[in-house]
Amino acid sequence: MIRDTFLRRATWFLLFVLHSASVFSTEAAEVELVVEMPSTPESIDLTRYSLGQGGLSDSPMFEQHVEQLTQLKPQTIRLFVQEYFNILPERHSNNWETLDKAIEVIRATKAKPILSLCFKPSILFPKVDQDTVHPKSYKEWGELVTQLVKHCNEQRRFGIEYWEIGNEPDIGEDGGCPYRFQPKDYLIYYTRTAEAIRRADPRAKIGGPALANYKSEIGDALLEHCNNGKAPLHFFSWHVYHNNPSYLRQSIKDVNEKIARYPKLKNVETILDEWNMSLEKPILNPSFQPAFILETTSGFYEEGLSRSAYYHIRDYFVDPDLFSFMSSKGRLFMAHWWNVMPQYDGLYDQQGQVRPAYYAFKLLSLIRGDKMLIKGTTPDVKGFAASQSKWNQVVIWNFPQKARGETAMVTMRFPTFQKGRFRSMQLNSTRSVNNLEILRQGDVKELESEPLRFELAPYDIRWIEVTQ
Repeated sequence: MIRDTFLRRATWFLLFVLHSASVFSTEAAEVELVVEMPSTPESIDLTRYSLGQGGLSDSPMFEQHVEQLTQLKPQTIRLFVQEYFNILPERHSNNWETLDKAIEVIRATKAKPILSLCFKPSILFPKVDQDTVHPKSYKEWGELVTQLVKHCNEQRRFGIEYWEIGNEPDIGEDGGCPYRFQPKDYLIYYTRTAEAIRRADPRAKIGGPALANYKSEIGDALLEHCNNGKAPLHFFSWHVYHNNPSYLRQSIKDVNEKIARYPKLKNVETILDEWNMSLEKPILNPSFQPAFILETTSGFYEEGLSRSAYYHIRDYFVDPDLFSFMSSKGRLFMAHWWNVMPQYDGLYDQQGQVRPAYYAFKLLSLIRGDKMLIKGTTPDVKGFAASQSKWNQVVIWNFPQKARGETAMVTMRFPTFQKGRFRSMQLNSTRSVNNLEILRQGDVKELESEPLRFELAPYDIRWIEVTQ
């Protein structure tokens, strides 16, 4: 009896140990990545996936960060042309000073502005009402828009190519802008505004609608309207805030499918010109956002998105008095959201401190030149690689496709490179300074006998530079 009891207990204990080992095992999955040049040359440049700012202040909101932003090499920076710039203080009298300052800061980063037209002069829109969307006089509105384009590209030579008509016209003040359109009204407004832009610059790229919900009927109506030749459409734009990169990727697929239904719009560009993690349920793990940026940008590239604008460069407090063009409810919403609620979206916070997200864009800026192949990637572990001059850059990350991710043990091989130097670095999002850490460096020949090998936990990012 005693012997049987002992055997039963020993068996239970052994089963418990085996079960625990399977549940709590920390053994990492083995992943071998091989970086090499493709047989057919192909160029890559991820700097078209750029940045945006605006809708919050008439001040240049990131003026003190121009040098740092220049290092990101953004091709474009999107800016709201909002009513607080006061470009029509009196009838037939323009004020360009404050808007010019904001555009000049963008140009100082060497980026080209994408201007989103969402201003509503009180002279032409005397009633403060988001559902009042047509000016008292479209003739005067057209003259104002034409003068704006001429001022920017003839007098100031800002070199603005992209003009976006509206911002989140499907939700109005909830999107921080004074217009809330029905589809038929937006088509009228879009057409008349596009005509005014083209009078000043026949080469301008015109588009919209910068939808808050990319499935909005406004977008469908605009595509059909422009396919019928009633207005030009050079780019279609929309916004997504979501924690799952696959959702953003799906939005590109859906938009591309819509555009494909219209044969006359086959050359229309796609621009996701506001995107970030969820505004209502942001992920506060400091390592999440940089990996989210890399994973989402990978989807942009693979789906052929033309351009993007990460919203935004800097979190910023608002002055409610500047928003007199909005209802009292709209002003209160803006003030509470930006001045009271914690913000997590900017590359810089409201005090101007850099966030780890900045360094994700820094790494993306290195992926320019000749594209290199990375063989052996998995759904979670993937990367970008590019060769430019004598510098070869590889960026690897682990973004789990399931809620509970796994650590990978990564071995990297570089058969293309027989000589030179290498540096292996990580983006450490938990540090307050020196987020980019050098972990190992040496001669490339070392890697033949001692390959580059490291653990890559969920949301970890590694950067390897090989200099020939």
